[in-house]
Amino acid sequence: MNKVFVSHPRHMLDHYFGARASAALAAFADVAYNREDRELTTAELIEAARDADVIIAYRQTPAPRALFEALPKLAAFVRCAVDIRTVDVDAASEFGVLVTQASAGFVPSVSEWVIGAMLDLARGTTAYAEAFHRHEAPAPMMGRELRGSTFGVIGYGQISRYLCDLALAFGMRVVVSDPFATIDDTRLHQTGFDDLLAQSDFVVCLAAANAQTANLMNARAFSAMKRGAYFINAARGELVDDDALLDALERGHLAGCALDVGRAADQMPAPALAAHPRVIAAPHVGGLTPGAIEHQSMETVAQTRALFDGVVPAGAVNAAHAFRLVGFDMQADAR
Repeated sequence: MNKVFVSHPRHMLDHYFGARASAALAAFADVAYNREDRELTTAELIEAARDADVIIAYRQTPAPRALFEALPKLAAFVRCAVDIRTVDVDAASEFGVLVTQASAGFVPSVSEWVIGAMLDLARGTTAYAEAFHRHEAPAPMMGRELRGSTFGVIGYGQISRYLCDLALAFGMRVVVSDPFATIDDTRLHQTGFDDLLAQSDFVVCLAAANAQTANLMNARAFSAMKRGAYFINAARGELVDDDALLDALERGHLAGCALDVGRAADQMPAPALAAHPRVIAAPHVGGLTPGAIEHQSMETVAQTRALFDGVVPAGAVNAAHAFRLVGFDMQADAR
C-alpha cells in the first residue's frame, strides 16, 4: 500500500488536519503520523519518513535540500497550506520530488476576523471586557462607526477582494494599493501606497510577503498614516517593523492596532506588541475555522489520492521536474 507520513505535531493534528481528512487518507494509504507535540527536526523527519512515498507537511514543516537528498523513495512533498516559502523547491526539482501547495480556503475566515478586529478597535470592546473582568467599572468612551470611514487595504489578492465587499457592505469608502493589480471594480478607489496611508482610518495589511515587501510597514509608513488611525495585520509578520509599530503606538500616533500574525514562532505576534494596551492580538487564528481547515486538509488528501491514481494534482508547482513520479505511472493531464 502507498505510504504517507503526516508531519503535523500531534497536538495540532485535530486543529490543522482533522478527523475527516485522516479517515479519508486512511482509505487509500498506509499512514504514519508525527507522534511528538512539536515540529520534528529535519533529521527526525528524515528518519520518520524514510519509507514514505509522500510527506503531507504541516504549514511550518521546513523542507531543505537535506530532506530531499536523504529520502530517495520520496516522490512528493505535499504542503497542507498555501505558504511554501520554507520549501527548497529548486532542490526538490533537482532530486525529482514533486512539491504541491493547497489553495486558499481561509478567505472568508480571515476576512471576518479583520472585520471583527476593526469593530473591536472602533468600539473598545476588548478594553471594556477586560475592565469588567477585573471587577472595575469602565468609563464609556466615544466609539467610531465603520460606516463613513475610509478602509485602506494593501494588496489585492483573494482575501482583499472578499474583504472589500464586506467593507462596502458596512458603508465604508474603500481604497486599495497594489502596483501589480488592475482594479476594474468601480466601487473601489485604486491609489498609491502613500496616498492610501494618508487617507485611511483603518489600514489593513494583506500584501504578499517577499524580499521586496519586508518591513513594508516601517517608521516612515506609520508616520504617513493619519493620526488616530488603526492598523491591522492579517498577512505575515515580516511585513511589519515591530519597533516602528510599537513606537507609533507609544507616541499616540496610532489609536490602536490588531495583529493576527507577527515575528514570534509560528507567525505569532511578538510578546512586546501583544501586551501593549492599544493592541488586540490573536495567536494566528484568522484561518482557524472548520471550513477553512477542512478545505485545505481535504484538498491535500485529494492531491495525494491523485498521485496514487497516476494523475498530477492541481497545486503542483514543479511537475515538469518531478521525475520520481514515474513510479506512479503518471498521466499527463493534471486533475
